[in-house]
Amino acid sequence: MDKYTIFGNPIHHSLSPKIHKHFAKQTGHLISYEKVLAPLDDFEGYVKDFVISGGRGFNVTVPFKVEAYDLSNELTSHAKTAGAVNTVKVEDGRLFGHNTDGIGLVADLCENLGLAIKDKDILVLGAGGATKGILLPLLEQKPARILLANRTKSKALDLANSFSKFGKVCGFGLEQIKDKPVDIIINATSASLDGVMPDIPSGVANGAFCYDLMYGKKTPFMEWASSNGAIRVVDGLGMLVEQAASSFEFWRCEKPDTIDLLSSLKEIAD
Repeated sequence: MDKYTIFGNPIHHSLSPKIHKHFAKQTGHLISYEKVLAPLDDFEGYVKDFVISGGRGFNVTVPFKVEAYDLSNELTSHAKTAGAVNTVKVEDGRLFGHNTDGIGLVADLCENLGLAIKDKDILVLGAGGATKGILLPLLEQKPARILLANRTKSKALDLANSFSKFGKVCGFGLEQIKDKPVDIIINATSASLDGVMPDIPSGVANGAFCYDLMYGKKTPFMEWASSNGAIRVVDGLGMLVEQAASSFEFWRCEKPDTIDLLSSLKEIAD
């Protein structure tokens, strides 16, 4: 039986073992998948022990995605552009780093939710690691432009410039968001974790499709969007399941179906 795991700190809340065990049963692959609380000061040691024990691959969640990037011997294009790794495949002791976060987001938006991204104006709130992970897959869908808004304007500008070769990306401060509608708003800030809503004009949500990368509860961003004319408001549960499916495919060369699992998880959440 091939061994997989997810490293994080904290990790108790992770749904990844449930998700991957479902995928394994569905596809007939014999794997084990556990979650491991890695100490903040010895992620590398835990990874080395896992590899030595015969581990075939692992996922990485906060706060170790950049460390996983640094530990990887080879990187996919999505990992390189994100500057972070959430999925690692182990072959002959070498670590192959990948980032499936943005792939999962786009799959949820386009396949599960039926949203067309091409030629749309997308406002992304936040310019941190979560945003870096989703920008390339979004730009590959050919939106009209991506508007990056961040509390620290210079961070948004720098990130926009680094992705401008892939498409039209504009960076600016949160206070510079115009009070007029866009097509899609994606909340990639940590504000939902803190239970707060960034101070932005309400008119931008009117008629917009609003998506919060966080999942598991109604966030302040989701409540704000619902109160300000959003056409649809969705959390990141579908992204979680879809990025896991892409991880499974990266490891096992078979893409599992996600529809039944996503439906059952939504029923539990509701």
